[in-house]
Amino acid sequence: MGPFARDLIPLAERAAAVLKRRKETVAVAESSSAGLISAALLAVPGASAYFIGGGVLYTRRSILALKDTEEAMFAGARGATESWALLIARTQRSRCAATWGVGESGAAGPTGNRYGDPPGHSCLAVTGPTERSLTLKTGSSERYANMHAFAAAGLKLFVDVLEQQK
Repeated sequence: MGPFARDLIPLAERAAAVLKRRKETVAVAESSSAGLISAALLAVPGASAYFIGGGVLYTRRSILALKDTEEAMFAGARGATESWALLIARTQRSRCAATWGVGESGAAGPTGNRYGDPPGHSCLAVTGPTERSLTLKTGSSERYANMHAFAAAGLKLFVDVLEQQK
């Protein structure tokens, strides 16, 4: 993980501490954050205690490659929405039998996505005993900066949900 992403580690450490203390687990499904959420969570020593798995599910084809996943599950859904982020988080959580799922879908840039969302648009979700989602709009077309911002927002959402969950 490059120095630009090292600031993600404190958020990952907070998530790891809660997960380890509660003996809970997480699985991640991300697209335009390009694996940075998973990388940050895995950078914390002892990650095998809580990190079950993750995937950069950049295309629908990659999502359909998940075990017991079929097109009908996604009927009427489109990427880069909060409902899509929740759907992929739920799917990854279920497939990995994890306590929590984290999902991210957006448009890193330098252009928007095929749905008409501008660069810097990302939807993030956390599923598990509690569910939350949010939409982030950075207003930037800088691809790596957006990937980093999406990962930071996803980790922060996850930490917020974990720390509020009793």
